[in-house]
Amino acid sequence: MSHDVTPSTDSPFRSEPTARDQAPQFVLPLVVRIEKSDPPARTDALETAARAVLVLLSDERSVGDGEWAEVVRDWQDARIRKVVRRARGAEWRRAEGLPGITVTGKSAEVRVFPPVPLDGWPKDLARLQVSGTDLDDPEPPAAADLTAPVLWLNPDLDMSAGKAMAQAGHGAQLAWWELSDEERAAWRDAGFPLAVRAADPARWGELTTSGLPLVRDAGFTEIAPGSCTVVADHPALR
Repeated sequence: MSHDVTPSTDSPFRSEPTARDQAPQFVLPLVVRIEKSDPPARTDALETAARAVLVLLSDERSVGDGEWAEVVRDWQDARIRKVVRRARGAEWRRAEGLPGITVTGKSAEVRVFPPVPLDGWPKDLARLQVSGTDLDDPEPPAAADLTAPVLWLNPDLDMSAGKAMAQAGHGAQLAWWELSDEERAAWRDAGFPLAVRAADPARWGELTTSGLPLVRDAGFTEIAPGSCTVVADHPALR
């Protein structure tokens, strides 16, 4: 399956009507655990969400004749949507009882679920809040290791942690699509190392024209349609 990840009108994240909009629409749910007494660090939550998307895409249930494969294909053939909701306590325990995969970072836990119809969320996920994902980093994140994949965020956009988590997931997915089977296997076997960092404002323009996978958001929430949000800088794609 081929997807255009450059700034074109057929990008899976753009807002202009395309053939993708005529297909049944699905959304990939992600739930981040945010306990009042011990919330995760923002950057770790973003990185864990990106890895969660990759873990689901590479899971045996999502490919071939796997039990999630059909709905994953349907989701990828339509407009690519991801929604991040938050949960704590009993809400999180109920979310863990639904089919999905929990990915753990240094301080963050994110559970990713197979795609669901846009208007057909399971009730235990539908009742969770989208707002309230305003997370902070206790200290500035270390400089990214440029020998590993880096998802560069647009430094000029102000996004909530939940919105940025979804955008990081988009960037990771675009990089995944562009890799060969061998490159995907190597990334998976290494545990999907990656970093999410705000780009240097002076370098952002260069990154967006570098030919690396670029996310242009559809603008459903928080930011203007067509905004460039993430550049997926995987070493194999440089």
